[in-house]
Amino acid sequence: MRRSLLLALFTGSCFAADNLPSLAERASAREIFKQIIEIKSGFNTGATTPVAEALAERLKAAGFPAADIFIGGAAPHKANLVVRYHGSGALKPLLLLAHSDVVEAKREDWSLDPFVFTERDGYFYGRGTSDDKAQAAAWIANLIRYKTEGFKPNRDLIVAITADEEGGGPYNGVAWLIKNHRDLIDADLCLNEGGWGEMSNGKRISNDVQVSEKYVANFRLEVRNKGGHSSMPVPDNAIYRLAGALERLSHFSFPIKTNDVTRAYAEKMAKIQTGSLADDFRKAATGDAEALQRVASASPAWNATLRTTCVATQLEGGHAMNALPQLAAATVNCRILPDDKLEDIQAALENVLADKEVKIKLLGEVKHGPASPLRADLMSAISRITDSMWPAVPVLPIMVPGATDGLYLRAAGIPTYGVQGFFMERDDMRMHGRDERMSVDGFYEGQTFLYELVKALSSSQ
Repeated sequence: MRRSLLLALFTGSCFAADNLPSLAERASAREIFKQIIEIKSGFNTGATTPVAEALAERLKAAGFPAADIFIGGAAPHKANLVVRYHGSGALKPLLLLAHSDVVEAKREDWSLDPFVFTERDGYFYGRGTSDDKAQAAAWIANLIRYKTEGFKPNRDLIVAITADEEGGGPYNGVAWLIKNHRDLIDADLCLNEGGWGEMSNGKRISNDVQVSEKYVANFRLEVRNKGGHSSMPVPDNAIYRLAGALERLSHFSFPIKTNDVTRAYAEKMAKIQTGSLADDFRKAATGDAEALQRVASASPAWNATLRTTCVATQLEGGHAMNALPQLAAATVNCRILPDDKLEDIQAALENVLADKEVKIKLLGEVKHGPASPLRADLMSAISRITDSMWPAVPVLPIMVPGATDGLYLRAAGIPTYGVQGFFMERDDMRMHGRDERMSVDGFYEGQTFLYELVKALSSSQ
């Protein structure tokens, strides 16, 4: 196949054919992608160390010296990989981040094996294909390509493939590296997951860049009482009390708020949308309360972007089928707007639950950092490359309702931006879900986009 035919795979693209990965480079990226998808690195039951070791072997085979490759982590089975590609040092390093752990996936829940890399009907299927092993594969494949081509960056390029992003916890790779090996990942800025290309019915809508994110807090709700024999029920039933409190929570919504990022997003969306929704976004950017409410009602994603959310995610209760429960408990997962204070959220929950017998306790440590600045050099490069690959597709700054490892980096003073160039249907996002997948063409487009973006940010002017 000639390169001109390769170009045709990128529908609607005017990107120069010489910048597209060759067939061999595409095959190499696919091989890396397949290998790490088929390593079971589930957050709870898997291990990230085999991913780190497999990628390290590929890097060594490509000529990277062992001294520039680090493997280590908070536990033997939770290793991270950090590799450095040396540049001139004219600028501080550029950190390229992806995580190697994935959300658990059960075979019986999927229509195919989640840990077998499957190409079907124009998609790559497997747990981690969109979150986040596609980006990990692209970083490694592109780093090898830079070395093969003899690229001389004006800064060091650092690729970090890290453990336990999904849920954080004691083995989180980014937190561990910041605490124990800050020198390995210290950088001017970081490119990470959290931003992606949005599509609707096959049409590219925008290439989103995450500059901010909510922070996460988990609360445990508990009701305890003395219990008793189930043959003699009493009104004070722990399960009923908890159920009543959760029912009240289900009808509660935190107030809608905007910030610099979401206002900028609304301004951009007003130019993309049509009809009444465009008008609502235009008004929402000015703080119009009614327009903001209509935007929030139009999409769960927009609703989650505009307000703090708290939702019950786990339940437990009772100790025997023939005994009144002595304990009923629930986990409530909150995704909190950056400007909302944790103590205010807890106070609001206590007020909504409206029952002193329902005790509320914060679980674990809560971390959050500031938004990253909208750097002119970065946004200009993203916009230029986006327009060259997907003409007329705008670049949007976003605040994601979820959370990424950018949280730790921003708090440590390393501005972090979620940007991938992988386009996905906005109404068919399968991360964490059944039959997770990534478009075949979309994967190679993202590989190219990230290759060009890193070169643009690390080439002498």
